[in-house]
Amino acid sequence: MRFLARLAAMFTMIAALAAPALAQSGSPLVVTVTDGNVDPFPIAITDFIAEDAQSAETGADIARVVTNNLANSGLFAPVSQDAFIEDITNIDLRPRFADWRIINASALLVGRVSIDEQGRLLVAFRLWDTAAEQQLLGMQFTSVPENWRRLAHKVSDAIYERLTGESGFFDTRIVYVSEGEGPNGEPTRRLVIMDQDGANPSFLTDRSYMALLPNYSPTNQQITYVSFRDLQATSYLYDLQTGRQEALFDSSNAAITGGGQSLSARFHPNGRELVMSVERRGRHDLYGFDLRTRALRQLTSNPSDDTEPTYSPDGRQIAFASNRSGQPQIYVMNADGTDQRRISFGPGRYTSPVWSPRGDLIAFIKQQGSMFSLGVMRADGTGEERILYDGYFVDTPAWSPNGRMLLFTRGDYSATGTRYSIWSVDLGGFNLRRLPTQGAASDAAWSPLLD
Repeated sequence: MRFLARLAAMFTMIAALAAPALAQSGSPLVVTVTDGNVDPFPIAITDFIAEDAQSAETGADIARVVTNNLANSGLFAPVSQDAFIEDITNIDLRPRFADWRIINASALLVGRVSIDEQGRLLVAFRLWDTAAEQQLLGMQFTSVPENWRRLAHKVSDAIYERLTGESGFFDTRIVYVSEGEGPNGEPTRRLVIMDQDGANPSFLTDRSYMALLPNYSPTNQQITYVSFRDLQATSYLYDLQTGRQEALFDSSNAAITGGGQSLSARFHPNGRELVMSVERRGRHDLYGFDLRTRALRQLTSNPSDDTEPTYSPDGRQIAFASNRSGQPQIYVMNADGTDQRRISFGPGRYTSPVWSPRGDLIAFIKQQGSMFSLGVMRADGTGEERILYDGYFVDTPAWSPNGRMLLFTRGDYSATGTRYSIWSVDLGGFNLRRLPTQGAASDAAWSPLLD
């Protein structure tokens, strides 16, 4: 498969109602989310008020992060603060709704930050429907002051869920591969973790070995990745809380001894098992791996290559890429390896399947000639596939935890070689956006919502 060629070439937080919502009447205010392009929903977001200058700065920072989060989702259009008429000084008083309707704000978010007697940061907010003149949501979050960005992401998720009816994806993290050069010009591949908006980046691995293809555990505490530390591709487990790393296999695992490789390990939804592609004697098959017993269980046995497995959200099925019918195509089977069936039939090479968290779609990469495409298809293979992006090079799709967005690696031609970066796109193929990363980047993995 294409990613094999790349490998070979490179060797007390709480949430509660701050106040009861006012009685509601009329139609509820909602953002209609579809798979096509929509007109962004206009919302006014004021700086969160505070009693002192330091807290006021934090309040402005929180409003800025919330504004950027909602705008970057593609579903919201924050109204410029330069247009605001009313100056909010008390979030417990009803706003002057006419002042907000006249600037075309359909919703209004107001908030307050304060420090309690224990030194904790309290962030309270209210969301108003300016047309119905009613409160839609009132909440409060509490944490240490250094966690103000996480609280801003939690506010964003609460607003997103209240107005769209879907869970948000802002209080999440992304792990990716930073591509660079060592002191002697040798290529380096290091894992980086950051907030989903690019803030707080930090390296997880150093330059002494290649680290590729990270994948997140559903518990947020672990990732898997592929490394060449032993001069062959081996899957590693990385504990994000302790920093402990371990190879998943040793010499007792006969399936990968004798020069074999283990690739693209992905977690079962229960977080206790993995599925991966294992190479032995030049052929790739799929194996299940129990993290508690360290037992391998072979799932496929085919003369061709079976690679890039991914579990369905309920853990009952596995999608994978295989060239058993000639060019690589997407297949689905039961989690025990039975009932293997092909679901892609279009022209070109189909690789990199990743099952949506919603369970209805599978993302894939398609190559026809020199053109690469990111697309989605129904998990049962029926209906037409939907192409979200075409480009010079596209690879490694990764879903947002709500199944609304996809990350992917994009390669752009340059005189010095292909330059890799990470982009996001929504299910309609709109809201294309480059993620802020430290230099060239690839192979992103998106965490579930944080606890």
